[in-house]
Amino acid sequence: MMKGNKKKQDLYWYVLIVLLILIPFIPQVAANSFTQHVLILILLYASMSQAWNIIGGYCGQVSFGHSVFFGIGAYGAGMAVVRFGLPPWPGIILGALLATAVAILISYPCFKLKGHYFAIATFAIVEIFNRLFMVWYWVNGALGLDYPLVEVGWRNFMWYTTKIPYYYGALVLFIIIFGIVRFIEKNRFGYYLRAVREDQETAEATGINSTMVKLSAMALSAFLAAFCGAFFVQYNLRVDPTMVMSLQVSMVFVLVTILGGAGTLFGPLLGAMILIPLQEYTRVLWGGLGRGTDLILFGFLIILIMVRQPKGIMGLVDEYFNYKKMRKVISAESDIKY
Repeated sequence: MMKGNKKKQDLYWYVLIVLLILIPFIPQVAANSFTQHVLILILLYASMSQAWNIIGGYCGQVSFGHSVFFGIGAYGAGMAVVRFGLPPWPGIILGALLATAVAILISYPCFKLKGHYFAIATFAIVEIFNRLFMVWYWVNGALGLDYPLVEVGWRNFMWYTTKIPYYYGALVLFIIIFGIVRFIEKNRFGYYLRAVREDQETAEATGINSTMVKLSAMALSAFLAAFCGAFFVQYNLRVDPTMVMSLQVSMVFVLVTILGGAGTLFGPLLGAMILIPLQEYTRVLWGGLGRGTDLILFGFLIILIMVRQPKGIMGLVDEYFNYKKMRKVISAESDIKY
């Protein structure tokens, strides 16, 4: 059994290595600006969903409030550029640290709740922050922040005539976040997360401080989510509360992860590779008439996959490998018998 699992893990790593070799060359092949836009969003949403996956997938605490941290990161970069005339980098760091602090402050009382009560509490948090930013004059309220014209380049992380640098920026973000999650997965903290997810009481009985584990997971998740939000605002050149702090934004992160496979390394990437093209191409094909069509199709897709395999696409992949392994075992036993 261990040998089969090791082979499967090795195959996943070979696939990832091949992807990392090929991905940097994609913009040179996909010269179409819209195709590049879709690829950027795939990498961004895969990164953001992976950030959510730390707390929601590996730790089992289903949070619908991650758009708050995403939004704080976006406003951090936006305020640095629009209000203070600085490059976005100081705002990105400050936004990430502020998102981490907010995550700890609001999560500590919320972790007193369990299951769907915790999820409902995170719903409320999104609405609170959305209304707060809607009326907060310093961040320009509901009007949001519109970027001024500044010098293009990596210093300001801004380009007007090409999307390729944004693609490479999203790729770096993707590699960093997936690398962090991979490191967690194979180290003690990752085992603590899974222990809390499977049975919190049993984990505590073995000496694991479940509250500290959950707070650490939420803090790291929020920190990485803020970086994704900062990239989002630099790419869109504007931000307002509806764009970044809403239940719809949070739901997309959750659904992408669940579709691909929560608590798995490749699940968020697979989910983003399905949802984002579906979302963007239906928007282009049908315009205003197709508004929400992507969510309808995505909802049907999730229902179909969850009915067939609750662990998402990665569950189907594992099922396929297990099927092949069983076929080999049955074939070997038949050869021995005859």
